Amino acid sequence: MAEDSSASMAKPFWQTKTLEEMSGDEWESLCDGCGRCCLVKLEDEDTGQYYATDVACRLLDTSSCRCRDYTNRQSLVSDCVRLTPAEARSLGWLPPTCAYRLLAEGKDLAWWHPLVSGRAETVMEAGVSVKGRVHCSEDDIAVEDVVGRIRQWPLAWPKKAKKKPSRD
Repeated sequence: MAEDSSASMAKPFWQTKTLEEMSGDEWESLCDGCGRCCLVKLEDEDTGQYYATDVACRLLDTSSCRCRDYTNRQSLVSDCVRLTPAEARSLGWLPPTCAYRLLAEGKDLAWWHPLVSGRAETVMEAGVSVKGRVHCSEDDIAVEDVVGRIRQWPLAWPKKAKKKPSRD
């Protein structure tokens, strides 16, 4: 029996805690730094369907795929969402690769997530990151031109990300 309890103790926090039970640091560590949630999304008001673009939030650093001012982002960007467990369960525009969404759906983190792989680079290696795929910042494009920047990939699961590469 001691083996069973030590095995369960060895499980990572995201497999043993609900989103609500996680500490602030645990919650923040779920973000894989892909930057997909920081792309401009459009919603069809008639159908409720979401479309993602390759246009980035004005605060997204496209080199690091991190917010340039994370602490003050909500006061600087009026529609920036502070993700909560409830929102992770309900926001239809969260990418399917998003750790918050995966856990909210009862799934596990992917092999490329830094908490699993131990390396931040695997997000880019798996093709999940927006690095090198952003057309421009929202400040650099006319509002009426954003529709022309709709792309499928931000709301899709990349083929490379589905299967862990074998290491020979």
